[in-house]
Amino acid sequence: MKNAQSRRRLLAGTAAATCGLLPLTLLWAAQEQREPEYDVEHAECVYLGPKRARYLRGGATEAARGAAALTALTDQVAQSLPPVPSRSRSGALSSNLTGIDEILFAAQRLNGVPSAELSTDQEFLRRVRLDLTGRIPTGQEVAVFLADPSPNKRAALIDSLLASPEWADKWTMFFGDLFKNSTRTTQVVRYEEGRNAFHRYIKSSLEQNKPYDQMVREMITDNGANSYEQGEINFLIGGFTTGGPVQDTYDTQAAQVAETFLGLGHMNCILCHDGRRHLDTLSLWGSQATRMQAWGMASFLSRTVLTRRPVGTLPQPYYWSVQDNTNRNAADYTLNTMTGNRPPRQPAGGSNRVAPVYLLGGARPGASESYRAALAREVTADFQFARATVNYLWKQFFGIGIVEPPDQFDPLRLDPNNPPPAPWTLQPSNPQLLNRLAQDFVSARYDLKALMRQIANSRAYQLSARWSGAWNPTWDKFYARKLVRRLDAEEIHDALVTASSIPASYSITGLGTVNWAMQLPEPANLPRGPVALFLDSFLRGDRDEEDRSRETSVIQALDLMNDSFVLTRTRATPATSLLGRNLSLSDEQLVQNLFLSVLSRYPTEAERGSALSYLRNGPAAQRTQRAEGLLWSLYNKVDFIFNY
Repeated sequence: MKNAQSRRRLLAGTAAATCGLLPLTLLWAAQEQREPEYDVEHAECVYLGPKRARYLRGGATEAARGAAALTALTDQVAQSLPPVPSRSRSGALSSNLTGIDEILFAAQRLNGVPSAELSTDQEFLRRVRLDLTGRIPTGQEVAVFLADPSPNKRAALIDSLLASPEWADKWTMFFGDLFKNSTRTTQVVRYEEGRNAFHRYIKSSLEQNKPYDQMVREMITDNGANSYEQGEINFLIGGFTTGGPVQDTYDTQAAQVAETFLGLGHMNCILCHDGRRHLDTLSLWGSQATRMQAWGMASFLSRTVLTRRPVGTLPQPYYWSVQDNTNRNAADYTLNTMTGNRPPRQPAGGSNRVAPVYLLGGARPGASESYRAALAREVTADFQFARATVNYLWKQFFGIGIVEPPDQFDPLRLDPNNPPPAPWTLQPSNPQLLNRLAQDFVSARYDLKALMRQIANSRAYQLSARWSGAWNPTWDKFYARKLVRRLDAEEIHDALVTASSIPASYSITGLGTVNWAMQLPEPANLPRGPVALFLDSFLRGDRDEEDRSRETSVIQALDLMNDSFVLTRTRATPATSLLGRNLSLSDEQLVQNLFLSVLSRYPTEAERGSALSYLRNGPAAQRTQRAEGLLWSLYNKVDFIFNY
């Protein structure tokens, strides 16, 4: 109890031996969010269930609320950071501007928005390491990078991270979230074997740096006899919908294609009814879109046959096959339902069938072309596909998308050369930037690494979170400073493993042993055991009903202080652990190495003095215990849990 009380005093900064720690529980309590209650109309959109508010009326509110919280966190975390060391920045802000910088800095000047300074080398190293690989740098990496005098070391670092296995781990998790790869949802059971196959497909595609448009075409088009063996077919399997006619499945698949690859989340709405009177205040395009148009998009899936095939003699478990109905006389999307997950589908205009017609542009399949091949061709050739993709990734790097929310694009409000009628305004915060990134992505043949390299090398990405004076939240959309984010659950887990040098090991059925949370094939219920509860407190979602969230809570702070996964990583054993390797060093070297390993930076003079005082404030026999307490306090320091 005495040791626990000492640690709490160290964390709160009330003891004489404080390390300048921000009271984390107070910061997070101030930022804890509650879900708003939306007055949702047209409840006939029963398919959407508890998520329908997000698609119908909650999107804009959620985006504004998220931006405000992000700004507040940025201010508080930036204020807690130590002073900037001298000669700690590489290059000059005014030189080597990229196309991203030219557009953004011009917008800042035009609107009178001052720009933050360039991030320090230690800030940049930790930031780009987390953003590209999901892991913090080791203490040795930090020391080497900061000592490197090369003016091109940031670009070289970016290239090395993009070539690392950790990059594939991080972005397999990202695209697994985007593609909703999970063992089971409220509608679909893939089983672990199907989930694993999809996971391997995503990871292998990234390791090969397969063009993203090719990945998407394969996921939409490919046939397969066994979902346990052919991973990409699991994307369309995710659209299987129970409790109604087969048109419910076509609708769900069409909605997933539109949202995932085109950023058109409102597709789910117009599959239930015309957008008029339902989306009038949310989307100019949506307000004009009709259910018949949505059915035309769903009709591209109307010759897709999903079949459950038992593994053995019992109905369960089963795998899936995905095949095209090759009967050229097969019916297209049929308007003949009165039950199911969506409102009735009844004949319109004297016809009970809807032929496939692409939602944006009206293209149809060729005479002998498979419907799904035609859909994949139209989706990946659509400039909106490139816009949606770069916007999803931009949000990952910058915290706020150029279009927010990133899955609710309004196609009629994107063209700066053809602005929408009043009172509508252009939707992107910077349409020139969005179009430039999308065009560059197309020109690079949909190379995801090239896009990330372009973003990470920009001066805009490398700006500091620090700001002197009052920050105007309306400046967020100009990206004039780094907006901090709380690390994802898997990043927190892996940061604790990296910093402590105490490994983790989890056995995953069908995948073997993984040592990093970022290598888990899905968030929900993995790894089995108490560590899953620790990860869940950081809101990692389930890829179905619960989206991943970076909101903060007091529970998260308490888990960092008390969870056994954290406490076991404050120990001086084994000998290969961070403390085990450093206890024999001098107090000064021990303090320095702890800061480098946990916070990716050297301590300030004030922090060094406080830490040394704490280590020496007691009998020599208690030095190990004091060192463990110091390490614990660094895990609970605010800059450990935020990426600034």
